Amino acid sequence: MKIGQTSTPAADAAILARSNAEAGAAAAKARVAQAADAGTSTVELSSTATELLAGASSPEFDAAKVERMKQAIADGSFKVNADVIADKLIANAQEMLDAVKR
Repeated sequence: MKIGQTSTPAADAAILARSNAEAGAAAAKARVAQAADAGTSTVELSSTATELLAGASSPEFDAAKVERMKQAIADGSFKVNADVIADKLIANAQEMLDAVKR
């Protein structure tokens, strides 16, 4: 895919999937609120679910950041920090393992 390309079938599908996920999250919030009002049950969300719900209200991407990264790649100044990537991969794997143990 070219960096300058503005739309692809995969991107369109991702936008549609995100829209469906947001609608599902809103419906889930409504069900949780109704259950809380009835006093019948409680729900505990994982940190990942909380982050996903928080991200649903933010824009899908920051166009200015994408443009800065595109320029950094083009001029050769973009540097990959392998330590940060490794730390995030390990943290994600640990969170998934902790969820399985529950």
